[in-house]
Amino acid sequence: MNHSRKITINPISRLEGHGKVTIHLDTAGEVQDACFHVTQVRGFERFCEGRPFEEMPIITQRICGICPVSHQLASAKACDVILGVEIPETAKLLRELEHMGQFIQSHALHFFHLASPDLLLGWDSDPAKRNVVGVVEKFPEIALKGIKLRKFGQEIIEALGGKKIHPAFAIPGGVTNPLIPEKRETLLSGFDDAYGTCETAIDIIKDWVEKNLDEVKRFANFESNYAGLMDENGSPNMYEGRLRITDHKKTVLAEFAPNEYLSFIGEHVEPWSYLKFPFYKPKGYPEGGYRVGPLGRLNAADHMSTLNAYKEFREYRKMAENGLRGCSLLYHYARLIELLNCMERAEAILKDDRICGTEIRITAGPSNTEGVGVIEAPRGTLIHHYRVDKYGAIQKVNLIVATGHNNIAMNRSVELVAKEYIHNGEVKEGILNRVECAIRCYDPCLSCSTHALGQMALKIQIYNHEGKLLHEVQRN
Repeated sequence: MNHSRKITINPISRLEGHGKVTIHLDTAGEVQDACFHVTQVRGFERFCEGRPFEEMPIITQRICGICPVSHQLASAKACDVILGVEIPETAKLLRELEHMGQFIQSHALHFFHLASPDLLLGWDSDPAKRNVVGVVEKFPEIALKGIKLRKFGQEIIEALGGKKIHPAFAIPGGVTNPLIPEKRETLLSGFDDAYGTCETAIDIIKDWVEKNLDEVKRFANFESNYAGLMDENGSPNMYEGRLRITDHKKTVLAEFAPNEYLSFIGEHVEPWSYLKFPFYKPKGYPEGGYRVGPLGRLNAADHMSTLNAYKEFREYRKMAENGLRGCSLLYHYARLIELLNCMERAEAILKDDRICGTEIRITAGPSNTEGVGVIEAPRGTLIHHYRVDKYGAIQKVNLIVATGHNNIAMNRSVELVAKEYIHNGEVKEGILNRVECAIRCYDPCLSCSTHALGQMALKIQIYNHEGKLLHEVQRN
């Protein structure tokens, strides 16, 4: 295909991992197409082969430093199936509590550190200050609240696993250690401040959406399918449940046990990205693309499992039904409702008398040659699928991470935003930031999908129709 001009954003800033965007303009300077590329090879599935399955919760959590708990828990659940055991109730509560700590720290990190520079400072603000440092300078109280809230989530993880990052806690058959009563009381004392910060964040996003409603409506607003784990009441359940897929009109297309995912989810491959494109099989590719994560879960849900989160969910739903259901910018609003939900759930677990119990693990040998573990990670549905031999050595691993599930939607969002804002060949920095923001809405974790190392630089290159480099801007 001949293009008159190509714009490259490589890599994208303020997200976890490495990726790039290419935008092709026609001779009139209008967007012809745009793609989101994940540019590094993924290797975990391959080099886990041959390892004892018991090692998988420790190995796979090293996929990512932002959501290690998510991988550890999904892996441990898959290993439970291989053991053929139902873990003790206290162990299950402790795992879920660790998971809530993961959600609190991750959602706080994204909103206050990665998304707030765009929301508080503006898409067109000075890029040298459009970052968390700029937020600290102009809104120090809000920035401090965000730092403390993330710290609170990390403290929950540390109280259970001994470390804030890469804890050694969830293992096949249960967890490694019980919760000490003194730590329980310390954690419970932190909820008042945490709720206050969450309320502040929700007020910020609701006010921002109201003031920027026209832009919200035109910014990557499209119909899609949605997916997430749901409990028996149709509320998102981050640790367990049935996987539900709905269409844009809230019709349930499928609801199935997570270990049946291969019957419903396929994976497409494109030559320009190392990240696969999962899709709902009955609709095919790309029509079967769906969105996961906060927007996906709330759009697929009927209810919320905690009182105050449900109140916010009803307001969100009322707004969404007014032509905003497919708005990608509502990911930020949905993420904060989930933050509130997870804090309420964490508090309820800590107040449960069983949480300091000592029956926390069942030991056994492998009784099944296959195990599937599925949870809702902060960014969406996470699938760990292992096959082992009779000795428990890993023969095959399949990982479908949240960023993968959202791959079709992220590409669609990039294309829509580029076409909405780029005209007559005019490409200002603030417009390119909007293109990046189309991806940041999903809070992708590209390390989970690519496992790359390196620095997050940004390079934008503009070419003429002959392929000659006309202009280059680099941000270190």
